[in-house]
Amino acid sequence: MANRLTKIYTRTGDDGTTGLGDGTRSTKDSHRIEVNGDIDELNSFIGVLLTEDIETGIREELEKIQHNLFNLGGDLSIPNHISINETQVTRLENQLDQYNSTLSPLKEFILPGGTRAASLCHVARTVCRRAERSLVRLSKTETVAPIHIKYLNRLSDLLFVLCRILNREQNVKDVLWQPRKNC
Repeated sequence: MANRLTKIYTRTGDDGTTGLGDGTRSTKDSHRIEVNGDIDELNSFIGVLLTEDIETGIREELEKIQHNLFNLGGDLSIPNHISINETQVTRLENQLDQYNSTLSPLKEFILPGGTRAASLCHVARTVCRRAERSLVRLSKTETVAPIHIKYLNRLSDLLFVLCRILNREQNVKDVLWQPRKNC
């Protein structure tokens, strides 16, 4: 990697294309590159969330997720390459079950908000949902590994639960949706 990044600009993208990991070129507005951008944006929002003072276990989990997201982006840069597997999905499910079991059941929808950390996590959740939608759209025209869609689906669920955990850690109640509230 050190040898590959000795020069940051290459000028090869000046024509509106970018190189994929398999050596082929793709237009920068292709569905594949759009999904990769959404995943990169998600990873960046998780990075912003990690600047907050959050519990060590959550921090460690989010750091592992960042590495998995980078791997997922790599998978998309090399068509037909798959480094994400059922183990990572099961890990998300286990974390989801563990954290969710400590929360009271929801009787209403919640609005994004509460603490700054929870709010940032809500933004990451919504970007994750967008990345998932983009990946599904890509799957309509190109081969996509179903495990990639599954991973993003579970991740958005985990992020939702982490929003609630982050609020609870700071003794802040979730912001409940009030369907009849008129402004």
